[in-house]
Amino acid sequence: MRFMVIVRATKESEAGVMPSPELLAAMGKYHEELVRAGVLLAADGLYPSSSGARVRFSGSSRIVIDGPFTETKELIGGYWIFQVKSKEEAIEWVKRCPNPYPDGESEIEIRQVIEPEDFADLAPEAVEGETRVGEPLAG
Repeated sequence: MRFMVIVRATKESEAGVMPSPELLAAMGKYHEELVRAGVLLAADGLYPSSSGARVRFSGSSRIVIDGPFTETKELIGGYWIFQVKSKEEAIEWVKRCPNPYPDGESEIEIRQVIEPEDFADLAPEAVEGETRVGEPLAG
């Protein structure tokens, strides 16, 4: 099972405040532990929403909205992709994580990734197509 582990943005991260050397070192140790356990598939921090954009879809039209975005509690500051056996295992790994914003409160959300096999009953041909598309990405 794969899980996306989402670190919520804060006012500081949205202001472009970079992590301290101490936090970077603690996160580095945490990442090493995840890698040794075979859990970590990806990990990245994100620039503030002021450097991002959103594309709003309405029927056939597309509207581009440049950042920053105002609702900080709805923004993502970074993420990991874990490969684990259960949601409970993902939770246990997240509980071991250093606080991403050690001078304040942090929130990390855990969401299971939908796998192509999850669509097998709905559209078997779509699963085959997703598997073909995913093969080059995995390599």
